[in-house]
Amino acid sequence: MRSLPRHPGPRVSGVIAAVLLMTASAVAFAPAVTPAVAADEGAPDQSFTIKDPRITESSGLAASRTHPGVYWTHNDSGYGPQIYAVDSRTGETVATLTLEGIGKPRDVEAISMGPDGNVYVGDIGDNLNGTWDHVWIYRFPEPKQLKDATVRATQFTVKYADGPRDAESMMVDPRTGRVYIASKNEDGGGLYEGPAELTSSGTNTFRRVDDVPWVTDGAFSPDGKELVLRSYFSARAYVWQNGRLGKESRISAPFQRQAESVTYTADGKALMFGTEGKESGVVRVDLDKDTDGASSSGGNSSSGSGNSSSGGAANGGTADGAGAGENQGNATLGAIIVIGGAALVFAFKRLRRKG
Repeated sequence: MRSLPRHPGPRVSGVIAAVLLMTASAVAFAPAVTPAVAADEGAPDQSFTIKDPRITESSGLAASRTHPGVYWTHNDSGYGPQIYAVDSRTGETVATLTLEGIGKPRDVEAISMGPDGNVYVGDIGDNLNGTWDHVWIYRFPEPKQLKDATVRATQFTVKYADGPRDAESMMVDPRTGRVYIASKNEDGGGLYEGPAELTSSGTNTFRRVDDVPWVTDGAFSPDGKELVLRSYFSARAYVWQNGRLGKESRISAPFQRQAESVTYTADGKALMFGTEGKESGVVRVDLDKDTDGASSSGGNSSSGSGNSSSGGAANGGTADGAGAGENQGNATLGAIIVIGGAALVFAFKRLRRKG
């Protein structure tokens, strides 16, 4: 996703009011961040910076189930069929996979691990707000060894029962293997359920099963009991029951330049939030469970050795050392103001064009 979408439907006055309300609410309810203790140098699954200069638009994250501390990611639209394995201990790419047996990727937006040991890649974006009559999902086995390789992937054609739409979130249920897609729209999207098993010989029809907010990515917890959906400004956790959204709880997601991705750590104890951009940061947020088993977060994030104090804070992460909490709190408030101001400018420009 390269920019905030243009959508002619809502009235501009409504957009401005919503932005003002959202910004004020975000400032009022921004979580108090306590100083985070710097993680052990070289520890996996801590906040890190993606160092590969080829990865400039990381648009999805998935924690490896085979290689501890490794995260799969990919670029956004306009790039080739490459998938990257990034080691969270160092931020370095440890394997580049080139997919073959598929067509030319169009707008790759999401990546997820399945219970079958496969990696699922969602070529599901549509920056023209739902004009393509079909999108694709690619699937390939997660390699046992991390090295540069060409791998054969299976391609699945996807259509929505209620017509084309834009989407950036694709999640695979770790218990059933069923694939879900969350569509993206300013006024809220839908959660779409795929067939019990995908077929490569025909069309896979995804049907709307619930409403969701405007989301840029989502992820199931490793035990399949929870689904998290994130947006540019927030994140929500839902209890996952019988393939449907249950109780909702708030997650203290970091504010990032362009909030694009989220995944659970392999042990399910934390969420990793990613963003686009050169040397983009991935921020860990630890989770607590309430009495009903739903996740919540206290706003603390930890920094790993792959994050410099300047690079981490610039991307929504924390700086190393005792001052991390204060730096993150200032960065969060600043990000809220910048985002709100930019959105207002965008809205006023639309108003002038309409006039």
